[in-house]
Amino acid sequence: MKKNIIAIIFIIGLVLYGGYEYFSKTSQQPLQSASSEEESRDIGIEKGQLAPDFSLQDLNGNQVRLSDYKGQRVLLNFWATWCPPCRVEMPHMQNIYDHYQSEDVVILGVNMTITEDSIEDVPTFVQEQELTFPIVLDEEGDLMQTYQVVAYPTTYVLDADGVIREKVRGAMNYEMMEDLLSKVK
Repeated sequence: MKKNIIAIIFIIGLVLYGGYEYFSKTSQQPLQSASSEEESRDIGIEKGQLAPDFSLQDLNGNQVRLSDYKGQRVLLNFWATWCPPCRVEMPHMQNIYDHYQSEDVVILGVNMTITEDSIEDVPTFVQEQELTFPIVLDEEGDLMQTYQVVAYPTTYVLDADGVIREKVRGAMNYEMMEDLLSKVK
């Protein structure tokens, strides 16, 4: 009886380990390959990979693509109006945008619209906070899944080629953002 229990535990361990190995390797594979023009970098959400391109509508209904900002450093910020750390971070984001806009830096705010009580909360919040940087709406949550956003806010720091250089989960202040931008050219 004791040998059977040990054998069963051993088999369960092997199955769990095999599943872990399989899923950890699968999740680390690139989403797709980049063109040769992009130095054949993998597209993905890890440091050193090209950030996955996307197209979402802004608050005025215009289509905005991440690739529209090629040649600029981008702070790709995932946020929601109900998120207290996001609310604290937004004035710092606006200040960075105001200060660095002339230096080819853009803040691209991705509102996790699927998590909002009402889509009307977003423009109200943007107006109250006097935000002038581009804001796009992830109404279906697809981009949130692509970028595996599990904490609010989450910010990806992209270089001018669209390569992810840093990923920050949680709120940042002006100095933190400034420090990240100084390391990314």
